[in-house]
Amino acid sequence: MLHTVNKSPFEKNSLETCLRLIDESSSILLIEDGVYGALKNTSVSDSVINAQKTTKIYVLGPDLKARGLDKSSLISNIEVIDYKGFVNLTIENEKIQNWL
Repeated sequence: MLHTVNKSPFEKNSLETCLRLIDESSSILLIEDGVYGALKNTSVSDSVINAQKTTKIYVLGPDLKARGLDKSSLISNIEVIDYKGFVNLTIENEKIQNWL
């Protein structure tokens, strides 16, 4: 299942809830303000790093760039993807859960 999170973890608890409910077959894509959840050295970094043990986490590159951020500000092993990668994730996953 693909989980998309579009809210900042510093504004809403969508990412926290998502991380609590995912399973090993899940992937997470951080979009829009959700990309802030992928930043190093924040209050949610440890939770994201822990989730990476069983879950692949992606960030939408254009949303990262729109917020003046780049790959160097991200937690290790988070993959930055483009819109084509987003489409591929939706094709690869039978179900999509949007966390608003």
